[in-house]
Amino acid sequence: MITVFIIEDLLDHLNYFKTVINTDHELQYVGDAKTGHEAIRAIAQLQPNIVLIDIGLPDISGIECILRLKPTCPNIKFMVCTIHEENELVFEALKAGANSYILKDSKPYQIIDAIKELHNGGAPLSSTIARKILIELSQNTKELHSTDYNITSKEHDILKLLGRGHSYQEASDLLFISINTFRWHIHNIYKKLHVDNRTEALNKYYNKENIS
Repeated sequence: MITVFIIEDLLDHLNYFKTVINTDHELQYVGDAKTGHEAIRAIAQLQPNIVLIDIGLPDISGIECILRLKPTCPNIKFMVCTIHEENELVFEALKAGANSYILKDSKPYQIIDAIKELHNGGAPLSSTIARKILIELSQNTKELHSTDYNITSKEHDILKLLGRGHSYQEASDLLFISINTFRWHIHNIYKKLHVDNRTEALNKYYNKENIS
């Protein structure tokens, strides 16, 4: 079971996430909090696998909450769930230690898939957020051939699809390869770039590579 804790002060959104989580037998809802301080106390005790966290909390921000929890809860993965799409908030959350970023209006299956992908070592981003990150990175890119990282054309295609917000399964289907082959390519990409997740890979690769 993948244990999930929710930090959300708006009741409608909280109930939506709880309902989504409870529809999947691989996920287990273990609790929630409506403020950052309440969440910090509960999470330190419960140690869930995944935390769904809103940025706009009534006391401290979700970003501040992540910053405080990360040092003492290094194995917990944080998925920011918000209506905000501002680039600045996206990057602040990722720099604070967020592992994933999804919009609150995502469909139930998208939320479930994102939680499972995050738990399995991925770093899912909504397609909207992924595009914004790539646009931001493209404004500061420098010319560098992918051979500098020994990235193959297939690996480049994989990075491009991940950058557009596709899940592992969606990307493997588009490339007509099995999910196991796809994960093998992901392993090789992370090894070549010396990174641990999708966000780090996209940042490192596209900071130096044209987004074409």
